[in-house]
Amino acid sequence: MANHRVVIVGGGFGGLNAAQSLRSASVEVMLVDRRNFHLFQPLLYQVATGGLSPSNIAVPLRSIVRRQNNCQVLMADVVGFDLTNRRVHLTNGDVPYDSLIVAAGAQTGYFGNGDWSNRAPGLKSIEDALEIRRRILSAFELAEREQDPIRKTALLTFVVVGGGPTGVELAGTLAEITRHTLKADFRRCQPADARILLVDVAPRLLGAMPEDLSTEAQDRLARMQVEVRLNTRVLRLDDAVVTLKEGDLTEVIAAQTILWAAGVEASPLGQQLTAAAGLIAARGGRVPVGPQLHLEGHPDVFVIGDLAHAVDGDGRPFPGVAPVAIQQGKYVARLIIARLKNRDLAAFEYFDYGNMATIGRSAAVAQLGRWKFRGRVAWLMWLFIHLMQIVRFENRLLVLIQWAWNYLTFNRSARLITDVGRRESASNTEPPVSSSAPPCSP
Repeated sequence: MANHRVVIVGGGFGGLNAAQSLRSASVEVMLVDRRNFHLFQPLLYQVATGGLSPSNIAVPLRSIVRRQNNCQVLMADVVGFDLTNRRVHLTNGDVPYDSLIVAAGAQTGYFGNGDWSNRAPGLKSIEDALEIRRRILSAFELAEREQDPIRKTALLTFVVVGGGPTGVELAGTLAEITRHTLKADFRRCQPADARILLVDVAPRLLGAMPEDLSTEAQDRLARMQVEVRLNTRVLRLDDAVVTLKEGDLTEVIAAQTILWAAGVEASPLGQQLTAAAGLIAARGGRVPVGPQLHLEGHPDVFVIGDLAHAVDGDGRPFPGVAPVAIQQGKYVARLIIARLKNRDLAAFEYFDYGNMATIGRSAAVAQLGRWKFRGRVAWLMWLFIHLMQIVRFENRLLVLIQWAWNYLTFNRSARLITDVGRRESASNTEPPVSSSAPPCSP
């Protein structure tokens, strides 16, 4: 049935794998995304810290599916859904569908404090990564010409909020930058004097991993001179100031650079989809779906990846990680093909390959099934697995070369401060005086 049209909203891990899994099916695939590229989000932190360039981890969607004759890419914004008439509303028209797969992903969540986004950027897009890179490098540039030692201390104070993989990776990489990469770049500012704090409300880092691996990660960060604050929540964020609360103790820290890796919430399209279906959104704005990942009452509308609230046989939600989205994308594609042949599939089951996080140079922790790895072995595994997950061979080769150069030289070649003119006022914000940290030597 070649006229069966499958519309996929979102070109991330879930949407792209669904489209590619339909390459041999007798269907017409339309892949709709507001961007023209697929982004390898797990390596965004390396763009944010100058290790990679954006083009290393982003691949144009059209180049990925150019040999897939039944797939068309459309760059457009989705603004709504008409589930009764099976149409997706775009800013410049409508697109009809027979099967709809919504894989719009998630965005940074601030737990109801949306005004914090300007003070503490998250890490979900290329723009986020470039803004974080600008803030990190600008802090050192401002500290180089700052005369007041207390203000200089605030400029060289970095706070990372969130103790998951992204937060751990950011904090560890920041430590490497300050202790190695920028060591000899400045004359009046000493990057090695930078203070790096990693803050999390949970009792331990990397909560999805076994406790001994969490302890290993925390110990490694401590050896890298990263201050880990657990059981600590952010009470308030002001311009260049963060207020922390641990138990009954409150501390105000002056920090020019505050980075947010603490939470996510569903794409706003989730609210529009649940409203169109007459459903109530789950926690974080996610869309509730059944065992076959479709909406209740709409077996032709599937939601996958970070946008979906799907649970396993024990009622536990699937984690919001790339392997879940990949497996769900492939499953929904198989289900659509099966239905066209008047067959059905059993409920979606997620195969958990494990978890891993890199901490720094030759340091990582990993859990693969019953096996646990740490140190250099885990780090090499992390490198290999992430390298092989990058979509295009050309990008794999570029990233491999860049990693090798970074490892041999401690250098990070993408240390460019961009967009200075439009954000000049933000760059020159003077941090307030704080007595919570010792002054840096001018």
